[in-house]
Amino acid sequence: MDSDGTQDARGTHATPVPRSRSAVPPRPTAPPMPDGSAFLTWLRTPRPEAAPGVWRFGHVARPEEEPEVIPARQLFSGALIAFLVGWLIWSLLWNEYLGGYWMWPYYALTPESWTKPKTEGEEIVGSIASYLYYGLVAVGIMIGAGRLGRWSEIWRRYLRPALRRITAPQTGEAPPPPQEDPAQWPALRAVGAVDVAERLAAEARAGMMRDVDHARIARAWQSVRSGRHSLATFTGAVLKDGAAACLHPSGERDLPTRLSRHDLVTGQVRLGTTADDPRNPYAYRGTGLALGPELLGTSLLAVGPAGSGKTGTVVRPLAESLCLHALAGRAAVVVVGAAGAGLGPADAYDVVVRIGNPESVYDLDLYGGTTDPDEAAAVLAEALVGDLADPHPGSDSRRSTTVLAQLLGPFRAVHGRFPSVPELRQLLDGAPGPLAALRTALEGSGQESLLRELDARERQMAHPGDVGGVLADRVALLDRPAFAGFFDASGLSRPFSLKALDHPVRVRIDLPARGHADASRMLARLVLAQFTASVAVREDRSLFACLILDDATGVVTPEAVRGIQRLRSGNAGAVLTLRSLDDVPRPLRGPLLGAAGCRMALSGLTPWDGQDFAEAWGKEWTEARDVTDRQIIAETPAGKALHAVRRVITGKAPTARAVTVRQVERERWSASELAHAVPPGHAVLSLTDVRGEHAPPLLVDLRD
Repeated sequence: MDSDGTQDARGTHATPVPRSRSAVPPRPTAPPMPDGSAFLTWLRTPRPEAAPGVWRFGHVARPEEEPEVIPARQLFSGALIAFLVGWLIWSLLWNEYLGGYWMWPYYALTPESWTKPKTEGEEIVGSIASYLYYGLVAVGIMIGAGRLGRWSEIWRRYLRPALRRITAPQTGEAPPPPQEDPAQWPALRAVGAVDVAERLAAEARAGMMRDVDHARIARAWQSVRSGRHSLATFTGAVLKDGAAACLHPSGERDLPTRLSRHDLVTGQVRLGTTADDPRNPYAYRGTGLALGPELLGTSLLAVGPAGSGKTGTVVRPLAESLCLHALAGRAAVVVVGAAGAGLGPADAYDVVVRIGNPESVYDLDLYGGTTDPDEAAAVLAEALVGDLADPHPGSDSRRSTTVLAQLLGPFRAVHGRFPSVPELRQLLDGAPGPLAALRTALEGSGQESLLRELDARERQMAHPGDVGGVLADRVALLDRPAFAGFFDASGLSRPFSLKALDHPVRVRIDLPARGHADASRMLARLVLAQFTASVAVREDRSLFACLILDDATGVVTPEAVRGIQRLRSGNAGAVLTLRSLDDVPRPLRGPLLGAAGCRMALSGLTPWDGQDFAEAWGKEWTEARDVTDRQIIAETPAGKALHAVRRVITGKAPTARAVTVRQVERERWSASELAHAVPPGHAVLSLTDVRGEHAPPLLVDLRD
């Protein structure tokens, strides 16, 4: 017998055991088995095609135009009145107040034996037929009353959602058929890899698979289909390791922490919710706002003052998403910002370069990993004096590039490497010792062309206005004690080069903002120049590459704008944030806004910055309504008396309202609205994807 007095299964009577507070269940000998139901539910959630920027996970499409919504009070009162009218009509018919005309169809369609029965059977049949006719008439009256009272709208707006809420917990969704179930890997089954599909499906059901694993294996299968890897290698890896197959070189299968909502099936990260505002298109209102590689491939420019949420609500989620893509083998990301800017933990990155920090494991390659002196000179010149060039879009820094090439070429020919920062500074300053030693080494090698380059450099040093002095002053910003252990060109350190963007690498570069603001801006220009040069020569462009600059102040130059314009063709993009467009030279503001396919204006924008965004977003045709109230003049004594009574009651003179509707062209968002009508924590964002589809400027709540 159990403790409640029942008999046990063996037929004996067990002694009740008193319950004790100290009694605890025994410790399990093995950890509980994970459950894969949550992962399967996530994987099977529908993700319909949607407009650019819409969070597709579980999205329910809305109509393009806003339907006419009747107020609830008016809707229910009209439905009640229609019901009463239908009831009144039926009562009048039933009580023959309207005569017997409504029975004529029944008499015309039924045999006389039903209407005038002679037997009991005919009477029963006639009674049934008559009541069926009464029911048809009543249903017809109710259908008419329902259409008049809009009962169907009450059902759609109130009754059906309430019914779904009641029945949803009681009914479970059946899994889709195997040929449509993504958890069954139908693409693998279609090519005969049934054993591989079964292994992956079993791991998903057992809870051993994560969203990163699914994305990574799907990426590996895509590589097999494109011919970059063999089917046998892929099959062997999956059968051996299951969901842990095809791991990232770091061996990680997820990030240490996640702060944002990600969907690796579509590649999106959710940034917020599109506000339910009349200025937003109806199809976007209330939907999630998300970004992915298809949008970042056109580059993103976010402008907002300090404290508006650029780093926390834009940069951090995007960096987190791209790091997940890198773990899945889909992307390579470089995140650049000030030390301590909150760009994610160091464990979330493969390479962390802390410039100016002696504890930094990695160094930054000043020359971008290239061995071509001309290419190295072009990138370095952009970093050193790109901001001093004429800011008009057609200008460049060719003179500085030539000066650097005249020194880098001979130095590499002699030493087999490029000069370090102190050596480059001495050469640009025209120190006689290093130049004489370089000349002596070249004279014995028989490289006459490099000697001519060196001769030309020495002649130009004697001329006033030589850019070598300016370059030397800029290099001196890096020749400081804080950077003594960095930018080593001897190969003894571990320099990071952006040539590594051929691999799914996660990189974070911390700039020394405090006390070295000019050097930080120069290094940011260097990273941007190296990034645009590296993505243009990548062999595998199926890997999305993205550069995130948390603060692009002093980085935007004519060459940088041209480089950003070329990123889309190389399956790459850039994310730039600015406190104000005043940090960009006036001639470059328009080209920068034109080069960025996605533009974001955060709350707190100044009116002059808002004017630039308003011009970039252009105008649209809208419907304007002009309402005019005209006083009614009575001409008859009765009319005048009636108007006098109305004036006493309402306190206003009788008027007639005239409404004029016309089409006008207005700015989508004016400078004043951007400066004063964007609430805190919100932003106005326009989107363009790599296929050219556009989304108009949307008011987005970044806090949701």
